Amino acid sequence: MARVELYTKPLCPFCDRAKHLLREKGQEYSETDVEAQPEKRDEMIRRAGRTTLPQIFIDGVHVGGFDELAELERRGQLDGMLGLRGAARSAEAERAQLLILGSGPAGYTAAVYAARAELEPVVLAGLQFGGQLMLTTDVENYPGFPEGVTGPEMMERFQKQAERFGARIIFEDAVKAELSGPPFRIATDSREFLAGSVIVATGASARWLGLPSEQRLMNKGVSACATCDGALYRDKPMAVVGGGDTALEEALFLTRYAPKVTLIHRRNELRASKIMQERARASEKIEFLWDSEVEEVLGEEFVRGVRVKNRNTGESHELAVEALFIAIGHKPNTDLFRGQLDLDSVGYIQAAPGGTRTNIEGVFACGDAMDPTYRQAVTAAGTGCMAAIDCERWLAAQSAR
Repeated sequence: MARVELYTKPLCPFCDRAKHLLREKGQEYSETDVEAQPEKRDEMIRRAGRTTLPQIFIDGVHVGGFDELAELERRGQLDGMLGLRGAARSAEAERAQLLILGSGPAGYTAAVYAARAELEPVVLAGLQFGGQLMLTTDVENYPGFPEGVTGPEMMERFQKQAERFGARIIFEDAVKAELSGPPFRIATDSREFLAGSVIVATGASARWLGLPSEQRLMNKGVSACATCDGALYRDKPMAVVGGGDTALEEALFLTRYAPKVTLIHRRNELRASKIMQERARASEKIEFLWDSEVEEVLGEEFVRGVRVKNRNTGESHELAVEALFIAIGHKPNTDLFRGQLDLDSVGYIQAAPGGTRTNIEGVFACGDAMDPTYRQAVTAAGTGCMAAIDCERWLAAQSAR
């Protein structure tokens, strides 16, 4: 078995995902907590040339972070690197009465309701399991948690509840979908399913600025996850781009470590909820840079600043920061269904008014993949419940024919 080393920290969802993937394969690993041992951060940077977490080494060879580990898994190369014998792809498709794509609040809630209805759901949770809540430090507005709860802990509870009722969870990504059925043909890199019905709960992913310098310095000071990487820049100035709840939550979290956090927003007012605005404005460590946008991320090996342009005057200036966190919204993960399901101009699935039915009989949608308006964990869970009930009734109607 290969020797696997991980540099991690607590409350790091991508670290958790990497460890989960390795455990699923029965792979042992050693773990170095760079928050508990700050001197190990410099060792990690020296070895990996990166400043984000996790950083993974297999037999002394730097693999990268979780995204690179997941990509090796998708390509079927990870087992070979670990010295494992990969399972051969079955030539025969597996059959499922209901296949749920996605594992955020919507997907897991759909799984709970469907499993209790004895639909024996199979959940393709994906390698990025848990959805956007995995990147959330504190969830304070979900009913039933008066003291709040971390996003990863909440998603772990969702998963366990779905499994308790018999949902089968598979941590693989759907890479192909043929929705001309039923049965509907859904494939991962290692297996194929023929499903009598499908619930799409694929959620949304973080948007990026789209700058070449942003891409070049990704994992070298540019991040979309303050909970993952904020502690690595302790006592360093940091910046957050965005004006919604996520951006303010990131900025407030970073004040634990940074002497100053600059919030860069392209407008002169915030979109965030009133309570989040009040908390951010009350922080002495948060400064606001209004009507501004990042033109370029500065630095050779690591981030050393950003060049910011004022949208009103056209003037630019440099801001000295050593970490830049992007929180400018999300894009629905629906490209897999383009040309089959009806999507709006942004990519959100268009479901029937007041329900979760799509334009294809037997295919239902829920959560942030179909909700451009609310995009909350509680509303995602609600539509997951709706999708499971709609699906159960549809399947019952098919059986009665």
